[in-house]
Amino acid sequence: MCGIVGYVGGQDATQVVVEGLRRLEYRGYDSAGVAVVTPVGVQSRKRAGKLANLEKALAEAPLPDTTVGIGHTRWATHGAPNDVNAHPHLSEDGSLAVIHNGIIENFAELRSLLQADGVTFLSETDTEVAAHLLAKMVGETGSLTEAMQATCRQLRGAFTLVAASAEDPDTLVGARRNSPLVVGLGDGETFLASDVSAFIAHTRRAMELGQDQVITITREGVEVTDFDGVPADGVEYEVTWDASAAEKAGYDLFMLKEIAEQPKAVADTLLGRITDDNRLVLDGLTISDTELREIDKIVVAACGTAYHAGLVAKYAIEHWTRIPVEVELASEFRYRDPILDRQTLVVAISQSGETMDTLMAVRHAREQGSRVLSICNTQGSTIPRESDAALYTYAGPEIAVASTKAFLTQLVATQLLGMYLGQVRGNLFGDEIRALVSDLASMPNKIDLVLDTMDPVRELARGLKDARSVLFLGRHVGYPVALEGALKLK
Repeated sequence: MCGIVGYVGGQDATQVVVEGLRRLEYRGYDSAGVAVVTPVGVQSRKRAGKLANLEKALAEAPLPDTTVGIGHTRWATHGAPNDVNAHPHLSEDGSLAVIHNGIIENFAELRSLLQADGVTFLSETDTEVAAHLLAKMVGETGSLTEAMQATCRQLRGAFTLVAASAEDPDTLVGARRNSPLVVGLGDGETFLASDVSAFIAHTRRAMELGQDQVITITREGVEVTDFDGVPADGVEYEVTWDASAAEKAGYDLFMLKEIAEQPKAVADTLLGRITDDNRLVLDGLTISDTELREIDKIVVAACGTAYHAGLVAKYAIEHWTRIPVEVELASEFRYRDPILDRQTLVVAISQSGETMDTLMAVRHAREQGSRVLSICNTQGSTIPRESDAALYTYAGPEIAVASTKAFLTQLVATQLLGMYLGQVRGNLFGDEIRALVSDLASMPNKIDLVLDTMDPVRELARGLKDARSVLFLGRHVGYPVALEGALKLK
């Protein structure tokens, strides 16, 4: 699983799709492929290795100029990373192509049933099962949309599917369950993608699909249903950054660019949230003050870097609220039968808003009756949509694998949350709050000063570059920061 791009419009589909895949390269992948729809069938090219290998194949054997196409970059899960296992996967008659993110848990069972019907498989992937099953459903229903609905009802697991068919050459159909799929709404063109980065150069109007939904896109617009065919609505929103934010802008590495963007990210996250008289105003915090005063325990659930931000948050929130705070790895949260009730506030932290373990923790908490507040950097994503309230950071897109500005804005957001909860509960300390507000307001300038004096940092780096091991030490809030530093160096 990795990157998905689909396009229906007026431009050359191959060019648009490959451009979208290039914008998703930061996710990593081991193979790439595209397919376009023609009146006589679906044609595809796919290659193991870098996107350049696919582009070379397209240069040697160009695909027809069409205006409907799909593309995929893959990290191998089922089957080796080779040309055959790369996506898209086609039906036996070549009339239909499918790309897929996620894992189909019952693929072996479905594969056996399809083989018993005489279907021949070419690859080792679970995705090819979806392609053949979808083709079978098209034959039974006569509709790509109804076939996608019927197929999804038979699949178990977390998945995103996008399909193209020569039987309906002006249409793409997508579906999602526990895996992201976002829609780009352009002028006379529509996009499907795993991330808005794929289409941000074309449009900033986006739509996020809900859980267990199917979407049919054409040049004119979209139709959304659930897996049973009941009409549904996606959630439209405006992407707040532009295409240049997802480019290196002269830096050698995305990480260097994102380090340099930290002052602005912090300033944007603070903007409008502290009044002149040092009161906290948190947009999107739709849990009432009365409900917040009823809270007697807070649980932070997160993974990786966000977990370390949660460990820092524990110090701030306990200090300002005098409420006990537990910090849990989201991957373990639902497996240990945590004690949760209506007086428990669960704080879920996720940069992307799609972290699967954190999403499962959110759902478990809500099933137990707890209120859930998410801290997230991505508007329209699943975790804030399934939470009772959301507190957004405004770090912009973070392309580098090692988090920088997203981590820093998570720290700022959790400080703001702690102060706000203290304000609601009447626990704030006047002089201390004024000092902290002043410190927060001065953070962007202080970060700028550090970034303007990088020579000592470079000197330290030269001294450490050949070290066999490095020990990070920290106490109090410095302890989780040391954990994050060690994670970065690893």
